[in-house]
Amino acid sequence: MNPIRVSLIRRLPAPVTRAAAAFLLLLPLTPARADWPQWRGPDRTGAFHGPAWPADFSNLKPAWEVPLGSSYSGPIITDRFVFTTESVDKRLERVHAVDRATGKTVWTAEWEGYQGVPFFAAKNGDWMRSTPAWDGKDLFVAGMRDVLVSLDGATGKENWRVDFVSQFNKPAPGFGFVCSPLVDGNFLYVQAGGAFCKLDKANGKIVWRTLEDDGAAMNSAFSSPVLAKINGESQLLVQTREKLCGVAPSDGKVLWSQAIKAFRGMNIQTPVIQGNRLFTSAYQGQSQAWDLSGSAGSPGVTMAWEHKSEGYMSTPVVIGGKVFMHLRNKKFTCLDLATGQQDWVTDRKFGEYWSLISQGQRLLALDEKGILFLIQADPSGFKLIAEKQISDSDTWAHLAMDGDLIVIRALNKLQAFHWK
Repeated sequence: MNPIRVSLIRRLPAPVTRAAAAFLLLLPLTPARADWPQWRGPDRTGAFHGPAWPADFSNLKPAWEVPLGSSYSGPIITDRFVFTTESVDKRLERVHAVDRATGKTVWTAEWEGYQGVPFFAAKNGDWMRSTPAWDGKDLFVAGMRDVLVSLDGATGKENWRVDFVSQFNKPAPGFGFVCSPLVDGNFLYVQAGGAFCKLDKANGKIVWRTLEDDGAAMNSAFSSPVLAKINGESQLLVQTREKLCGVAPSDGKVLWSQAIKAFRGMNIQTPVIQGNRLFTSAYQGQSQAWDLSGSAGSPGVTMAWEHKSEGYMSTPVVIGGKVFMHLRNKKFTCLDLATGQQDWVTDRKFGEYWSLISQGQRLLALDEKGILFLIQADPSGFKLIAEKQISDSDTWAHLAMDGDLIVIRALNKLQAFHWK
């Protein structure tokens, strides 16, 4: 029996208990909703844990739309709000709390902040990139000039801010603050200020800094960290511009480090972990799987395999021991995580970027042209179930989902859909 129903029945007076129990058992079970509080979802894997997806897109309906300035930040969904960011007039950075039911803006916070990007990246814009993180009370937002701001989620009031450029006398990051903050308990983890940092989320104080770069302005990191249990011990998995590392959360000790080949340090993907096997792929590099040490107290890393498949900006998802990944050549592939064998790769080329969400044996993929794909995650071959154009604006931000609500941050607006 549903535990909520049990607690209700026990509080009823004895004469009505049987009747109440019969009535409550007739009520439909509502699946628990898991908010989308951070980059790549609740557990940072791209996995969706809500109600089962419909068979196709026939019941995908627009809910509301909010015009906004440009942003690459993925939206955050809570039980009340959708949080999103925007860059305005090469001067301001704004955060909006939008009512998830109506699309009406409840509060807006802003500050002065702008960071241009190198000329060869200018075509992709110079607006906010990092996806905020939500801990149930406060929102943690990264501005382009290596500024991290904590806002009260209910009101938008600023709790604190850390200016990494000023505090650590570092140059402004060449590509802006790209890493998406990771919240764990009372702490935050980010790549900013030329290092990987642990902060006290209550006040923004730096607990430790590690993996410091050489101070060059172009060395702003792209990848976002994940937290995993390796041999029963917590380990932060961090990909800098040049290497893949394991870091101890308690003191910032670098447990192991492995160089990752990539053109101009374009190590963009978030590391993907399953068990003790770690996967990544880099621009003008290769796909690689690494085994983290199976010896307790002896953290280390050894290569399990590598494959010529070349990932880029799109972090893959793992389903049933298979890696489903969008490639730099715009194709889509399935790799076996255990062996490195390529099960298949599509002949069809898609867009330059996909953000991916998984549920069971299916995938949702949003490309940068506003097309949403529903895919069967089948290692025997690529099986496209449905595709639908859902935005007339570029959609580079990672899509988000909660319950039957799908939210996408298009380049010049925030869009919500119900998928029932």
